[in-house]
Amino acid sequence: MNRLHQWDLDLCIQFNRISVHRPVELLFRAVSRLGNGAFWYGLMLVLPLFSGAAGWQASAHMLVSAAPALLIYKVLKKSTSRQRPCKVHPRVRQKAAVLDRFSFPSGHTLHAVNFTLVCSAYLPELAAPLAWFTAMVALSRPVLGLHYPSDVLAGAAIGTLVALASLQLPLFA
Repeated sequence: MNRLHQWDLDLCIQFNRISVHRPVELLFRAVSRLGNGAFWYGLMLVLPLFSGAAGWQASAHMLVSAAPALLIYKVLKKSTSRQRPCKVHPRVRQKAAVLDRFSFPSGHTLHAVNFTLVCSAYLPELAAPLAWFTAMVALSRPVLGLHYPSDVLAGAAIGTLVALASLQLPLFA
């Protein structure tokens, strides 16, 4: 277990090092801020305007899938209480404000993956740009020193599971 934790920390430090370049830091701070909700809420508002019935369905489904995703996220944050790398390792520099004390799992990544998969099920033409944005959100977390890579991977896995499970609901089938 120590070897895995060390690998996680070493990778976090490597990601975080690229934020020493001011343009990189600013890019990832902007992506992180958008990935905190603004982009997704905006997308949910405009989808019905530009995509008709499929847009309405995608937006409604994204909202419904957000509830279990948020519940799982909150339970895990509270039960694991894993400190953020920037708070416990002096070699990891915090480059953005944190929303709470704990790092596991990455909520930004969890919600981004969930929303991307759900939206793409209704509007496949959006899959590539949403996947690109989601990858940038996921990368932003260790680059900004806020999460270990394992937090991001866990968030992506949970977001995937929530999306796939919600896509099986008869309400949206």
